[in-house]
Amino acid sequence: MISFKKNTIFSREPAEKKEDEVFHGGVLAVWGSPGSGKTTVAVKLAKHLADKKKNVVLVLCDMTAPMLPCICSPSELECEKSLGSILSATHVTEPLVKYNMITHKKMAYLTMIGMLKGENEYTYASYSKVQAQELIEALRKIAPFVIIDCGSYIANDILSAVSLLECDSALRLANCDLKSISYLSSQLQLLQNSKWDTDKQYKVASNVKPNHSVDHMAGAMGSVSFQLPYSEELEEQYLSGNLLADMTLKNSRPFRKEIEKIAKEVFGC
Repeated sequence: MISFKKNTIFSREPAEKKEDEVFHGGVLAVWGSPGSGKTTVAVKLAKHLADKKKNVVLVLCDMTAPMLPCICSPSELECEKSLGSILSATHVTEPLVKYNMITHKKMAYLTMIGMLKGENEYTYASYSKVQAQELIEALRKIAPFVIIDCGSYIANDILSAVSLLECDSALRLANCDLKSISYLSSQLQLLQNSKWDTDKQYKVASNVKPNHSVDHMAGAMGSVSFQLPYSEELEEQYLSGNLLADMTLKNSRPFRKEIEKIAKEVFGC
């Protein structure tokens, strides 16, 4: 268990900002309540950038339920290497990260890092804040675009917590229900105590259906930057482990348009 006292991983100095700086690319952390679609959004954003021939790295943090096997078939990957091999090293170096990156056979601009099927947080040696920070720093040097799919439970997930603190921007996803909003409110206390930079956060209403009240959600969360509508095609892709597939149905168009808006706002493309 991580301690949330002074000088823990949730304590950091706010980053200095340059006035009138226009940033293109960078590190985006995708975080939210359980079941809010974090992995789906992270994968679709990464695919959008890769389709535009932008070099992007997708990092899948979940060690309890590895998400790499849920994105695509292992036969579509050039190799299978593990995030655990990176974090268990004494020092995380750029060559080590590159060696353990996985390339999709049909998407040359997309590389991925994550835990493999059957692995969990006890498969490898434990790691600390240092390794997590070194990983993110190495990724900045490797690719102009980095998307980190964070776990919901940041109290027990060092990499997700450090990613939220060190990223250039963050998406906060929540479903249109009180449980989702309550969960985020509870977890946010950990980050607010460490002076988490609220200016870099985008609040996102996720899985929005026609009968959902986004106005009610905005009242509970504050202003909502993006609304990701529910898509039956997207749900089928998630359930079949085929999230890197194209979304071709007409009723998926609103979701695709919103992903494009997020990419333009966050990454400048």
